[in-house]
Amino acid sequence: PVLPDQMDFVGNMEDNTMKLILILVFLFPFIISAQITGKVVDVTDGDTFKLLKNDSLQIKVRLHGVDCPETKQPFSSVCKKYLFDLIFGKQVFLKQIGIDRYGRTLAIVFLDTINVNENMLSAGMAWHFKKYDKNPKWAELENKARDERRGLWKDDKPIPPWEWRKK
Repeated sequence: PVLPDQMDFVGNMEDNTMKLILILVFLFPFIISAQITGKVVDVTDGDTFKLLKNDSLQIKVRLHGVDCPETKQPFSSVCKKYLFDLIFGKQVFLKQIGIDRYGRTLAIVFLDTINVNENMLSAGMAWHFKKYDKNPKWAELENKARDERRGLWKDDKPIPPWEWRKK
């Protein structure tokens, strides 16, 4: 027979287990979101660079949620130089979002308090890649740069990189 005190214990265990499960479910995105720091050692293009991590491993990083002109596309070199001037040789902090099909680390990148992804959008150096990111703030940053004709938006009809790649 189960005594009343034992039932309270079992009931409390079930409550505690449920609380633990809820806490883990809530924290899971934060647990799997890797945080990486290192020095930028190369800039490949306007949205990709190489990072020498603090553990001495080198990784290729792709800015999450932004897309810059392709290498032979107009404004490509300007966007690459902008990113280079902003982060090359500097310590950055990554909030890893995932890994893309090319094995690059997808990340939101921070240089001190500067969100590099947002900075690229604000400066008109990138499109907000809405296919992979639904952040309304980032869409607004692109729209403001476009309205003020900053960066690549100086061109009358810039071709989005995803359309350029299709050609």
